Formats: sequence, C-alpha cells, structure tokens
Amino acid sequence: MPLWVCGCCGALRPRYKRLVDNIFPEDPEDGLVKANMEKLTFYALSAPEKLDRIGAYLSERLSRDVARHRYGYVCIAMEALDQLLMACHCQSINLFVESFLKMVRKLLEADKPNLQILGTNSFVKFANIEEDTPSYHRSYDFFVSRFSEMCHSSYEDPDIRTKIRMAGIKGLQGVVRKTVNDELQANIWDPQHMDKIVPSLLFNLQSGEGTESRSPSPLQASEKERESPAKLTERCFRELLGRAAYGNIKNAVTPVLMHLDNHSLWEGKTFAVRCFKIIMYSIQSQHSHLVIQQLLGHLDANSKSSATVRAGIVEVLLEAAAIAASGSVGPTVLEVFNTLLRHLRLSVDYELTGSYDCTNIGTKIIKEHEERQLQEAVIRTVGSFANTLPTYQRSEVMLFIMGKIPIPGMHPMLHSTGSGPEGNRMIQVMLLKSLRQVTCGFQTTNMLTALPNSFLDPLLSFALLEDAEIRLLVLEILVSLIDRHNNLPKFSTISIISDISVLKLKVDKCSRQDNLFMKKHAQHLYRHIYLCSKEQSSVQPHFEKLYSLLALISMELANEEVVVDLIRVALALQDLALSSEETLPVYNRCAVYALSSAYLNLISQLTTVPAFCQHVHEVSATLESLYLLTVCSHQLIPKTLEKLEGELLFQQAKITEVLGGSGYNTERLATPYVPQFTDEDRLSKRKSIGETISLQVEVESRNSPEKEEVNENIKIYNTHRHICVGVEEQEKERRRQVVEKFQKAPFEEIAAHCGARATMLQSKLNQIFEITIRPPPSPSGTITSSYGQTQSRSVPVYDMKFPDLCVY
Repeated sequence: MPLWVCGCCGALRPRYKRLVDNIFPEDPEDGLVKANMEKLTFYALSAPEKLDRIGAYLSERLSRDVARHRYGYVCIAMEALDQLLMACHCQSINLFVESFLKMVRKLLEADKPNLQILGTNSFVKFANIEEDTPSYHRSYDFFVSRFSEMCHSSYEDPDIRTKIRMAGIKGLQGVVRKTVNDELQANIWDPQHMDKIVPSLLFNLQSGEGTESRSPSPLQASEKERESPAKLTERCFRELLGRAAYGNIKNAVTPVLMHLDNHSLWEGKTFAVRCFKIIMYSIQSQHSHLVIQQLLGHLDANSKSSATVRAGIVEVLLEAAAIAASGSVGPTVLEVFNTLLRHLRLSVDYELTGSYDCTNIGTKIIKEHEERQLQEAVIRTVGSFANTLPTYQRSEVMLFIMGKIPIPGMHPMLHSTGSGPEGNRMIQVMLLKSLRQVTCGFQTTNMLTALPNSFLDPLLSFALLEDAEIRLLVLEILVSLIDRHNNLPKFSTISIISDISVLKLKVDKCSRQDNLFMKKHAQHLYRHIYLCSKEQSSVQPHFEKLYSLLALISMELANEEVVVDLIRVALALQDLALSSEETLPVYNRCAVYALSSAYLNLISQLTTVPAFCQHVHEVSATLESLYLLTVCSHQLIPKTLEKLEGELLFQQAKITEVLGGSGYNTERLATPYVPQFTDEDRLSKRKSIGETISLQVEVESRNSPEKEEVNENIKIYNTHRHICVGVEEQEKERRRQVVEKFQKAPFEEIAAHCGARATMLQSKLNQIFEITIRPPPSPSGTITSSYGQTQSRSVPVYDMKFPDLCVY
C-alpha cells in the first residue's frame, strides 16, 4: 500500500484519538507534551460527552504499554489521566472514572513495585476529588483487598518494602475518604471491609511500637516523620475512627480486639493500651461508652483465658476510663461495675482452686501471682470508672458494691466451688478494696443522703470483725468519706502538735445536714472507734487511722454536742489503756493511750478554751517522750502502765469544770462514756450484753462488802446470758430455714405459701371492717328478729341513702 494512503487514513482518525496520541513524545524521557495536553484538556471541557472515549482510549494505550514494558509511556498516560480528572467535573465524569479505575487496577496488579506505587498515587489524587454526581454501581472491593495486601508487603529490599507499605496505607486512606461519607457507595464500615482495613493498619502501627502515641490531637509532623509507616498509619487510623458514627463504632473496634487476640498482644499491654488510647482520643466523646462496653464484653468472652490476658484487657479498660469524659460510662453504669466485680470474684475462685477447665486446652494451672496482679488491676479500674461519675451515681455504686460483700448475719455468704471461709474472706477484702477506690476523692455536701443506713450499717459491722486487714480497710473507707477538705494527709501519724495553726487546716461550720447525720449515726461511730481500739490484733496503721477518723470528725461534722461526746470517748480510751481487766498487750495499751493523748491535744486547740489547753499540754508534755513513741517502736514500750496516776492522767473532773465555764454541757461531760452493745457484737463474735453486765458486776464486787450477794447476781446474769444465747441460736436457725426454703423450694410451693398468707390477711381485714361498721341513724330504720327483739339494721356507709338536702 502506498505511503500516502496510510497518511490519508491517519487523517481520518477521530480527533480525540489524535489529541491523545499527540501528548506522547517520541522519547518517553522527555515527559508529557504540555502544549498538546492543554489542547486535550480544552477539548474535554468543550465536549464532555467525549470524556468516556478519551478515557477508554487512554486505558487501551496504557494496557498495551504495560504489556510491552514501556513504563515511561505508562507514567505519561497516568499523568494525563490525573490532569483530566482534576480539570473535568461534568455529569459524564462517571464513565471516565470507570476507565481511570480500570487503569489503576491494572497497575496495582502488576508485579513491579514502581507501578503499584504509581497506581496508588493516582488513586489518592482521585480520592481527594469531590464529585458532583453520585455513582450507583462503582465498587471498591478490589482496592480494599489490594491495598491491605500491600500493607503486609514482605518485599526483600527494606526500602522498597517500606514504600509499598506506605502506598498501601495511603490507598486505604483514600478508599475511606472516598466512601465514608457517600451513602450511595458500598458501606466501608461493613465487617468484610473493616476486617481487612483495621488489621492492616495495626500491623504497620505495631512495627513502630517504640514511639509513643501522642496526645488527643496529633501535632503537625515533620517530613522525616511522615516517611515512617507507623506515623502515617496512626494518622490514617485516627482519621478512620474520627469519621465513625454511632452505629459504626462496633465494626471498627471488633477487628482491633480480634487482632490483639490472634497475635497475643494483650499480655504485653503496651501495644494494646496504645491502640485504645488512639481509639478513645479519636472517636467522638459521646461514643466513648460504646468502646468501654465492647471491652467489657470481650473481658467476659475471655473469662477462661490466662490471667495475663484478662489483666491486659482490664489495664486497657483502666486507660479507657481515664480518657473518657465525665459520665461517658454510659446508661448502664451498674452493669459496668457488676462485670468488673464478677471477674474479681472469678479470679478469687481460680486462685483458691488452683486451676480451671478450659474448653480448648483442658485443665489449666493457675499462677497465683498472676491472679493477684489481675485482682489489683480490676480494683484500680473500678476506682478509675468511679472517678468519671457524678456524686449521686458514685453513691449508687458504693451501695451496689456493699450489697455484693458477704456479711455474716446480713448478706448471704458465698458458695463458690472450693471457696469456703477463706474464699469469703478474700472476696470481702477485694470488694472492700474496690470500695476504698470508689470512695477516694468522694465529696458530698449532704452526708445523710450520700451515706444511708443501708450502706453505713454493713460497713460499720465490718469494724467488729476479728480480721485486722478488713478492719483497716473499713477505717480507710470511713476516713475517705468524711474527709471533704483534704485534711487527711495532715493526720497521717499520731503526734503531739503544740500549735495546730501550722497545719493550715480547712474547717467549715457544721451544716444542718451534718448535724442530722451525726444525730443519727454518732453513737454508732463512737462505739466502733472504741471497740476497734480494744482489738488485740490492731497494729500501728489501725491506731493511726483511728486518730485520723477522730480528727476528721472533729473538723468536718462536729457541733458542741459532738465535741463533748468525742472528749468522753477519748477519756474512755484512756481508761481502757489503764484498765487491768482488759487483756490488751502492753504495746496496745500504750498505743491507745497515745491515741487518747494526741486527740485530746488536738480537740483542746480546736475548742480554743485556754484552761482546757493548759491541762492537756501539762499532761502531754510529761508523757510525750515516754509513750507516744511506743506507737512506732516496740523497743521503747514500758513493762506496765499501772503506775500512771494523778498528774500523769487527763482528769475528767477538771476537764468538765473548765469546759463548763465555756458553756459546754457539764452533766454530759461528767458522765463516763460506755459503749452500747448491739446484735452486731454477737454476730461478729464479740461480747454479748449478758457478758458485759456480768463483767461490770464482777468489777464492782471487788470493792463491795456484800460479796456473796454479788456472786449470786453474777450467777443470775450468766444464766440469763445462756438463755439469751439459746434463743438467739433458735432464731438464727429459723431464719436460715426460711432463707433455704425460698432458695430451694419450687415456685408453686412458694406461691401457695404466699397466697395462703394473703388470704389470711384478707380474712382478718374483713373481720375488722365488719366490727368497725356502725349502725346508721334513724333514716335507715330498724328490723325485728325472729325472737321478737328489735335490732338496728347494719348498713355499710357506702349503701346509706341520705336526704336530698344533705347531698351536694
């Protein structure tokens, strides 16, 4: 064929093809012909209906160049496509985009890393374009899969491997930007996509684990930092989570949990904590509780995993709660604490039994120290959650935890497999530690509503138990609840302070609510303080907390009546330390005496009565070097305290006299304090009322000439005591049988029993109503019985007919 025929046929080719061909130079090294590219762009803008044909032809040329390994022309084609995309925003752009995505896909499928990176860069530019018209049929499934695969690249050359992984991360970021806000696109939040995107990001984030996660809003990174896959991944991950709506949080977080499970990353804690810091800082604050609920559910799902795994999840919960805004625990506040306390109890059971059955690997042996670490982590997490709650919700949580603690005679004991008394004790200790964490920083203006009887009574009953650790926890909780002005650190040790002004105490006037609280609970507090001081197992921390408790009551809840009672308690503690009838060790006697002396020194300065201060100062100065140091050192304690008398003791008569002159109630001051014994003492294995009376009679008999009569009285009291104990045992057995019946009896039997009681009650009420019905006045008339006797007609009030004039 003649050459001129070919030239003639070439002139007949469509214009768009000629314009496309003209942008390619003879030597690909020269790059895109810019002048011809401007002509092609002008043509596309002038005739937008030709865009799809231009895209199809460019795609055809690019495929041919890829197959022939002419990569220079491939780059030129992609550059031309990018410029056309940036310039054209018409309705016909969708068909052009299909050709563009087809070319990008072709590059991503190539084996050459440079082509994959080139295709990714073009896709990222496309993702940043806001299209004017929606697309109903476009799919990005391939790109999600391919970019995720690139994120896991294992190319031999580390530099090229890093570039491929970064390209994959950028590609995923582009897919998210392109689809997340377009409801017509495939839902990128579907599990099938999230299960690929999130693990790919976490894989690259883990590679840079050495760098710590930054604050909530990441700072502008330098160019060098942007070259790191870990830094780029973190920004991409934050962007993904920041775009998550309420219904998408679960799908975004679930792959994170699965990734940490599959790669055993809970045990190290560091990476898991870093991931959830990013999550909590990136999502919208009102969605924080959704993440916490997922973590709690995951903790339940791993209830039979190793202690290190469970501890890792709990540590993450701890960090998440610290980051979450106030009140973001969500609507089911108590469910959060219920889950944590359930796992605390489960850990105690595992520790006691030494093993548990695991469905996958059979019986697993428990490491005690790992379970202890888990328990401490749970307790810290309970406190962390409580710190995010307002006061009224924290009060509810305190009541909830108290209801979980097994209390002898009040709350039923636990019946866990293999637990027994030791298990009950461990649960008591752990839950009291949790309660201590909740009460840290607790401040309320109304103690009466914040600490109701249902909370305070069970708590105080623990102060009578023989276990020293439990008593110390109760004292710490009480001190934390009463300290509303952060005065506690100033009373950490028992000491004589000559001038308390150096402490800079914060003292407010006792409010009306505080007065009502003390009027209702003061005697209970005094009694438990006194009885705790009598415990032989008490050590230095116990006496220090008792001193703190007395001091804080004086500053937070004291009125004139309370001050008088506290002075009486302090003098009773002095008598306790000197009493020869008590079996206290000498160290405990010295500690009780030091407690009494230090507190009287404090209260005398708070009352600002000069004569009272002078008397206390004289006695304290004499004994300070000898007895106050005994609280801290066993080596300095004397052999006996029986020689203390006269000027070495605080005199109740003299204190009454000096305070009476300042308007205090002298009659009450002159009355020695005697604790009131209640049922709590018997339940807690303390002396009963009969024993107390018997002891008092025995003490009095030593100085009484009528010894035989007193001995007879002692026998009568002892007999009465044994009778009371027998009645108590019967009552206790009856209560146990009732509780057991309601726990084990069938529902029908319980319903029948309750129904019978209701029927009996109704019959009694009917009898009462019949008796109380009175005969009506004369309008109701009379009736004659069969015996000829006249009887008044008994008409119920609601059946009486009144005259019209009496009805309004």
